[in-house]
Amino acid sequence: MDGFVALYIFMLAAFTGHEIISRVPVILHTPLMSGSNFVHGIVLVGAMVVLAEADTNLLRVIGFIAVALGAGNAAGGYVVTERMLQMFKSSKN
Repeated sequence: MDGFVALYIFMLAAFTGHEIISRVPVILHTPLMSGSNFVHGIVLVGAMVVLAEADTNLLRVIGFIAVALGAGNAAGGYVVTERMLQMFKSSKN
């Protein structure tokens, strides 16, 4: 794939994601976070598969960075979701 095509797809995905997320009502943010955590888990598995298939040191470094960022993103999403769910609990507990 040409680099410009990949950059175009990345920019289009970023703008589309921003437009979709900005129009979601506040009440639906927790289910949206849960769904995005699921997607981040798939991204993490894909990055681990790519890392396992890496032949050169450069690809291994890039794969390791992808796995680290994917794991951090998934873990951070679960932490944020947990904090949001704590906000909905009653104060009697």
